[in-house]
Amino acid sequence: MQPVSIFNEVLGPVMRGPSSSHTAAPYHLGRLARDLLGEEPAAATFTFDPGGSWAEVYRQQGSDLGFATGLMGWSLTDERFCQALDCAAAQGLDLCFQVAPLPEADHPNTVAIHLVSISGRELRLVGQSIGGGAVRITRLDDWPVRLAGDAYELLVELEDGAEAVAHEWLNGTGQAGSVETRAQGRRRLLHARFVRPPGTDLPARLRDLSGVRHLWLAQPVFFPRQGEPLCASAAEMVALAEEWGGSLGRVALRYEAALLGWSDEKVVAETMRRYEVMRQAVACGLGPDLPLMQLLHPSAGAILAAEAAGRLALGGPATRAAARAMAVMHVNSSMGVVCAAPTAGSAGTLPGVVVTMAAEWGLTAEQTALALLAAGAVGLVVAQRATFAAEVAGCQVEIGAAGAMAAAAVVEAVGGTARQAADAAAIAFQNTMGSVCDLVQGLVEIPCHTRNAAAAASAFLCADLVLGGYRNPIPLDETVDAVYAVGRMLPRELKVTALGGLALTPSAQALPRLRPNRAGRCPLSCGDLINDSGTPVKSGGSG
Repeated sequence: MQPVSIFNEVLGPVMRGPSSSHTAAPYHLGRLARDLLGEEPAAATFTFDPGGSWAEVYRQQGSDLGFATGLMGWSLTDERFCQALDCAAAQGLDLCFQVAPLPEADHPNTVAIHLVSISGRELRLVGQSIGGGAVRITRLDDWPVRLAGDAYELLVELEDGAEAVAHEWLNGTGQAGSVETRAQGRRRLLHARFVRPPGTDLPARLRDLSGVRHLWLAQPVFFPRQGEPLCASAAEMVALAEEWGGSLGRVALRYEAALLGWSDEKVVAETMRRYEVMRQAVACGLGPDLPLMQLLHPSAGAILAAEAAGRLALGGPATRAAARAMAVMHVNSSMGVVCAAPTAGSAGTLPGVVVTMAAEWGLTAEQTALALLAAGAVGLVVAQRATFAAEVAGCQVEIGAAGAMAAAAVVEAVGGTARQAADAAAIAFQNTMGSVCDLVQGLVEIPCHTRNAAAAASAFLCADLVLGGYRNPIPLDETVDAVYAVGRMLPRELKVTALGGLALTPSAQALPRLRPNRAGRCPLSCGDLINDSGTPVKSGGSG
């Protein structure tokens, strides 16, 4: 398994809601498919397996919009996102979404894509959304491949006997991180990965080689990995922290810097750019101009006002964090801009906690970044040992994971040790184990909003229990393994299909829609839109 990046898989992507697996991942697959086609697309057919999650909720969660936006080469935060299908039709791009059996569907989020370019060139691929917006392409035409969108990918199909010269050319660039060779009969496939763009003349030179049949090139949709991970488990992270005399956030900072080949300062800056997206989402969700959701009326602002007036039973930072978490989820359900942390369905928990601490406790930018990075360290463990896909393991690996990450962030912010942060995350997980994903009417609203709020409030409690002296007997690594095992035991009906749990109650099924599905224009964020690399982009821009 490839090493996990905090920015690629845990604290991101920066996206439009409502779902990282069902909205952001389709976008990433669409962008990769566009690149691999190599020409402007004229038609595309997307096929979902009837036994998977996409077949049940792809319209409710904007998967079709994500595929269309990526295929047209737009930004994931483009303000035209909600109009992507109409825009595709207006520019002559014929899109078809269908449900049919897929023999390759060994993951609940599997799609077969058939593209035709304006010149008639065809491309067939199979892709998967594997949680938190991460993707992999497993088949390219009739070749088994593994593309994750975290490198410049160059694939060359050649006749038998022609691969030696092409292999020599690729190795001779001194840029290819690896070159793999596959064989089918008298055909060969060379697959080269680059962390930086290959020379502009390389593809043309390869096409001119005798025996070359096809060539595909794709740019990364995530940050390329340039180094090696410092650790692969919570136990190793804690050991490093104790050896270095640092916190969990400091270990995560050095981990991400080593993996991406960045300076510490660049990692902190990127973390704070993502924090700013979170802060803006909180502000948007508490503002007066939030567009209607489909089932819920905004309530986060009213809860904060009631807390300020002393009309609640408890109140305090935990309640305010819960309200702010709901505010972010209001934005997410309105298809506004959020930072998945680790998923869009759990995008409120960590911002609710960290924005509250930063605003009310006066955290410095460095302290805020380290709190988020400590949360990212917990997410690394989940991504490495389990999954962020509720389609595989239920809500416990989305909102449950976000709650565990937030508990570690609280410990970090108050100066706790790495071991205490890991233990706080472990007990947060232990108390959400078995949580199902039973979203009402297939929408990321009920019970998602209140679950994010509860996870945010619980993060403070779990941190306090450990800081106050509770000794956790089951470490984070083993807890994550147990969570994953339990999640895989859950039936399909309780994993993002809206076929069980609260989704089947009479009241849930009778809830009226407050607005037509995806009607109108997507809302802007409260400030400049920020793409996944942290760069402000103009509305309607590409990138």
